[in-house]
Amino acid sequence: MTKAEIVDHVYDKVGGFSKKEATDLVDMLFEMLKERLAVGAKIKLSGFGNFVVKVKRQRWGLNPRTKERITLPTRRVVRFKPSPVLKSHVNKAAPTTGSNPVLTLEPAAAAPAPAPAPTPSAKPETPPERSPRSSRRG
Repeated sequence: MTKAEIVDHVYDKVGGFSKKEATDLVDMLFEMLKERLAVGAKIKLSGFGNFVVKVKRQRWGLNPRTKERITLPTRRVVRFKPSPVLKSHVNKAAPTTGSNPVLTLEPAAAAPAPAPAPTPSAKPETPPERSPRSSRRG
């Protein structure tokens, strides 16, 4: 879902103001979130999740081209932890195919009945053999 789609959805569902005002509202929301995260504040959205700024310490890295050891500086990253409500909602509406579905704003159709469980075979399956990991430290 893009920012423009969010603006369209707000405009259609809330109403009472122009498309420009809906755009300004969405922009203002994102700016407020960015400002709060920039100062390290935790953002808690009930029923959705939490945004937290974490500090990643300085560490060693490897230049892939020259294999030279380099120092990666300390940096801050934003982490998102979904709420149990969001996790539950996502898992209820999980697609049955391996594709990444495009977001639609219409209610989802009823899910098809689950496929019957496979019958157990006489011989239990063995996991496939794993190949040894190659060392990247050349």
